[in-house]
Amino acid sequence: MSKTTERIDGRNLRSLQTRHKLLEAAQAVFIENGYQRATITQIIKKAKTGYGTAYVHFSGKDDLLIVLMDDIMNRFYEIAEMSYQPSTKQEAISMITTQASLFLDNAIEQKAILQVFVEAIRFSDKAHQKWDEIREKFVERIASDVAYAQAKGLARADVDRDLIARNWFSLNETQLWDLVNGKNKHSVQEIVRNMTILYTSGLYPS
Repeated sequence: MSKTTERIDGRNLRSLQTRHKLLEAAQAVFIENGYQRATITQIIKKAKTGYGTAYVHFSGKDDLLIVLMDDIMNRFYEIAEMSYQPSTKQEAISMITTQASLFLDNAIEQKAILQVFVEAIRFSDKAHQKWDEIREKFVERIASDVAYAQAKGLARADVDRDLIARNWFSLNETQLWDLVNGKNKHSVQEIVRNMTILYTSGLYPS
């Protein structure tokens, strides 16, 4: 490896490390202060980096928040991406139950940063737009699962898969925010049981 390549690799590594430090600092500052009270100055100071260096990576606190939203929600999306190829109605219900449980368990685990997101969605146009994009990504994946079940003759063919997917995500989304905000006192197990019964009883014929 040439000295020039070593210098370039070293700069890239330092750049990645700085970006990571800024994101870690942003998450800590957001959780400590909330979205509205958090400032880019607080984040830069916590990351122990310079203003000029910080602005090379992010344009402001909203930019940092959007990257954090993508990162955290990708963990939820990994659950949505779990293999869904049931061969029976009962197998489909079992898979849906597992996914919903993991989704809401993850919401509880990520409660602190999700509280920041829900505040930001109310006050930041960028955060609101990002959540709309995230929602559509989930809806698209759910619709694909519904289409698979319809093609296999497991799910009703007379329903619109996109509408069904949107309604199912809406149920999960409502429960997610209720759990994050402490508005739901039921256990995740009980929430999932009721949601799944409501969803599958309409989609999967007896």
